[in-house]
Amino acid sequence: MKTTRRSFLSTSTLASAFALTPSFVRAASSANGDLRICVIGFHSRGKGLANDVLKSKGAKLVALCDVDSEVLDGFASELEKKGVKVAKFEDYRKVCESKDIDAVIIATPNHLHTLIATTAAANGKHAYVEKPVSHNVWEGRQLANAAEKYKTIIQHGFQRRSETSWYEAADYLKSGEIGKTTLVRGFCYKPRKSIGKVGPAAEPPKSVNYDLWCGPREVVPVPRKRFHYDWHWQLDYGNGDLGNQGPHQLDVCRWFIGDPALPASVVSVGARLGYEDDGTCANTQVCYFDYPIPIVFEVRGLPSDNYRGQKIGNIIECEGGYLAGGHNSECSVFDKDGKKVKTFKGGKSHMQSFVDSCHSGKIDYTHGAENGHLSAALAHVGNISWKLGAPTKPEDIKAAIKDATTNDAVGRMMQHLEKNQVNLDKNMIALGKTLTIDPEKEVFTGDFSEQANTMLKGSYRKGFEIGRLR
Repeated sequence: MKTTRRSFLSTSTLASAFALTPSFVRAASSANGDLRICVIGFHSRGKGLANDVLKSKGAKLVALCDVDSEVLDGFASELEKKGVKVAKFEDYRKVCESKDIDAVIIATPNHLHTLIATTAAANGKHAYVEKPVSHNVWEGRQLANAAEKYKTIIQHGFQRRSETSWYEAADYLKSGEIGKTTLVRGFCYKPRKSIGKVGPAAEPPKSVNYDLWCGPREVVPVPRKRFHYDWHWQLDYGNGDLGNQGPHQLDVCRWFIGDPALPASVVSVGARLGYEDDGTCANTQVCYFDYPIPIVFEVRGLPSDNYRGQKIGNIIECEGGYLAGGHNSECSVFDKDGKKVKTFKGGKSHMQSFVDSCHSGKIDYTHGAENGHLSAALAHVGNISWKLGAPTKPEDIKAAIKDATTNDAVGRMMQHLEKNQVNLDKNMIALGKTLTIDPEKEVFTGDFSEQANTMLKGSYRKGFEIGRLR
C-alpha cells in the first residue's frame, strides 16, 4: 500500500490518524524474535536513545558505532558493567552490511543522517533518524524515496508524534471548541554560548577517524575549538538551532495545520549576534512560512524572556483562544483572556513505536520518513532565505515585512537584542529574500530562485554520495 502525503490528507485534516499504516514487506527477524539494533553516534543524544532501546520490548541493543574510539570504548564499557555486551564498529558501512543487525538508530552530526539511513535501507535495515532527518531539502526527499523503494521502516525522531496529550489536543481543536485555527507559532528561545574562535588550523582528536566523520564533506582543518557538538553551529555540518531544536517545534506547527507540503513562500530575518565566533548560522532568527494558516517561527540564542509562557514550544492560535505546550508531553488550552481551560497529559515511548513498527512492517505516515522530511525542510528553506539576505537597517526591515504577525515578532526580536546590549545600527540584522516555492516539485521559483535552488542540495565527496532515488 503506497501512502503519500496526499492520500493521508484526504483522510485526516489534523493528524489524528493512527489508522493509516502502509505495509512493508520486510520485518525484523532474529533468533529470539528481538529487533537487533545498533546505535550509530552517541556522544550526546545517542546515549539517551541507546537507553531507550534497552527499555523497549522486543528490542535488543547488540552493537554501537562511532568514529571516536574513546567515545565508543567508553560507552561500551559502561554498558558492559550493566551486563549489556555489544559489538563495536567504527564504520557505519560495516554496520549496514552486517547480517547480525536488523535496525540502526542514527544520532550522528546532521550531514551524515540521510547518507547512513539510505545506506541502511539499501541493505534491508530499518532506521530511526534523529532530527533533522536531513541536512538539506534534496536529502530529505531521497530519504522518503528510499523508504518507499527498499520497503523498510524509516522513522523520524519527533517525540510529540507518540504522545497521547498532543493527539487529544489536536482532536479538541478539531472539534471547534475554541474556533478555527488562525496561526501557528514555534519557539526556540534557547541561550547558546559563543563557540569561540579557533585561530590557527586545528587538528581533530587523535581518537577520531576524521575521514569518516567528514563523510560527504571535504576533509579540512577542524573549524572550531570544541570538536564534538559545536558542529551544530557550522552550516557545512549542522543547521543552527532553526534546524537543531527547531524541527521539533516546526513539526508540531505542520501537524496542527494538516501536515502540508512545503509552503508557497518563505522569508527569514536574523543574524549571529552577541559575540564573534566561528559559528556560521544565525543565533537570532524569525521565519515566516506562507500557508493558508501561516507559521511564524522564532529562534533566540541569547538570554530571553518567554512568550506567553513558552520558551521551547508552540502556541496554536484560534479564534476563541489558543493551545500552548512545551517540549514535553503536556499542553493546555487557554481562552482569549489567557485563562486555562483544559490540560492534556500523557505520552508513549517514541522508540517503542519504532520497534513495534519494525516488527509489524507497518508505520504511520505521521511517524515516517516523508513527514520527517517535510518538517525538517522548513528549517532548510528558512536558512536558505536567510543566507541570501543582506544586513539591513532596522527601520528598513520593519518596512519590508508586510505580514503583521511576523513584523511584530521581528520587533520583539529587536527589543530582545537591545536588552542583550546589541547595537543594531552597528550589528545589523540580515533581511532574507522572500522565496516562492513549488511545493510539489520542492524547488524555488521566481525571483532569486536560480541561486536559491543551488542550496537545496549539498556537496558529496567521492565514496560518500547519496544515490538519487526517484
